[in-house]
Amino acid sequence: MLAKRLETLRADAGLESLRRSLDVYYGDGPRDTAMDKLYAGFLKPGALAFDIGSHVGDRIGSFRRCGARVVALEPQPLCARVIRAVYAGDTDVSLVESACGPKAGWLTLHINSANPTVTTASTDFVRAADGADGWQGQRWDQAIEVPVTTLDALIAAYGTPEFIKIDVEGFEADVLAGLSAPVPALSFEFTTIQRDVAHACLTRLSALGRYKFDVALGESQRLQLGRWVDASEMRSTIDALPHSANSGDVYAVLDA
Repeated sequence: MLAKRLETLRADAGLESLRRSLDVYYGDGPRDTAMDKLYAGFLKPGALAFDIGSHVGDRIGSFRRCGARVVALEPQPLCARVIRAVYAGDTDVSLVESACGPKAGWLTLHINSANPTVTTASTDFVRAADGADGWQGQRWDQAIEVPVTTLDALIAAYGTPEFIKIDVEGFEADVLAGLSAPVPALSFEFTTIQRDVAHACLTRLSALGRYKFDVALGESQRLQLGRWVDASEMRSTIDALPHSANSGDVYAVLDA
């Protein structure tokens, strides 16, 4: 069923800009296995997960294979269209076509039409990418207004999640600004062109609760340190990465 849906989506001329994402994020068995192993450490069957910045929904798939219920946020209309098609009929997936931020309202989403995976609400991210090694040729050539909700509002509507994944291209600290109480575990993406955003996320989480941290680089789906460290050590770890590391995800667990 999934293969047929993906075949239909790949053949849809209106989704041409997402074809590469569909090829990269669906159909890689070893990657899926590694991702499922990683998330199974945070999610048990029946748990609730938030996927903030779902793109084409590969993390939704992993969360569901772990048996979790998923609330997925995706403000890009084409990406939301893909998610609706891939997860049609799955009552344990709730799609919210919205951005997430520090307060409810509206914001401008800067779309990279040739590479929608790096679409962002952060003008600072766009400026940081301009001329940076590894980011040559990236252009944010469209802008749309999208609604914004907050993590607090999502928790009020759906309940407290066991895990939150945040991947919003430089807007991660803004998303965490809309969370007023700790959750058991979460991850946030960072890039080496904006290490200050990772620092801000670590500061925010430390203010919310006693969190410990590890990191997965790129799309490795593997925790790099193999141990949980405090915010100070995680800051040092991120600062010591070479620019070529490009990106990764910091994982945080609440220390009981």
